[in-house]
Amino acid sequence: GRCIAPFLGGYILSATNYNYHTLYLAVGVAGVAAFIISSIFFRRSEETRKMESVKSRSVTRSWRLVAKNRGVLVTSFVEASQYYTYGALEFFLVGYLKEVAKMDPFLIGVISGAQLVVIPVAKPFMGRLSDIIGRRIPIVLGCIVAAIPITIIPHVTDFTILLALSITYGLGFSLVTAATPALVSDQVTEDLYGTAMGFLATIMDVGQVLGPIITGLIIAVSATYTSSFTALAAILLISSIVMSVSKDVRTRKLM
Repeated sequence: GRCIAPFLGGYILSATNYNYHTLYLAVGVAGVAAFIISSIFFRRSEETRKMESVKSRSVTRSWRLVAKNRGVLVTSFVEASQYYTYGALEFFLVGYLKEVAKMDPFLIGVISGAQLVVIPVAKPFMGRLSDIIGRRIPIVLGCIVAAIPITIIPHVTDFTILLALSITYGLGFSLVTAATPALVSDQVTEDLYGTAMGFLATIMDVGQVLGPIITGLIIAVSATYTSSFTALAAILLISSIVMSVSKDVRTRKLM
């Protein structure tokens, strides 16, 4: 669904001459359909509610243990940096393509959607790569690979080049996000796997929320996409340095 959305949304806007009412009507129909399906298939039983009540007593203690783990914090910082950049790029790349590159909605949807197609396709392979060579190298390399196209994007307007840059960014993003969940689980004992993954997801969401907000402020102050995209690339490079030099992140021996 996430892969199809940009292509379908761009097609609807292009076919209806920027009729956003039609676009959001389609979005609303999809949302209502998802709600109906989930309400039918995901009902909690009384037994499930009782189990959740018992488990909630130890949640606070588990979160405290995870939050004090420096390896988890470093890994979560890298994940947050990735999603900070992802959230900002997802939002402002469209603006750049429309305002600066002067592309029609369908081409914008193709460029924006390309990375969304690459990410789920590449992730299994990137995850397997991290199983073979370790977690740290793919994460550091992925941050660098993702930073390069972000730096170049505001300097080009050609469709083919922008499409290639979008795909390259998706590959870099996949390298990092395929390895971080496994790496964060390496930092804790088996009984804290779920808590560590939840902590990682929370920090990730914070990064994704802050990305568009702070990037929007940078664009408002500088009035250019170049400075904001450069700042995004800098964050990725900083996170790659943090991961490469951190002594708190430990990796279990691979079989």
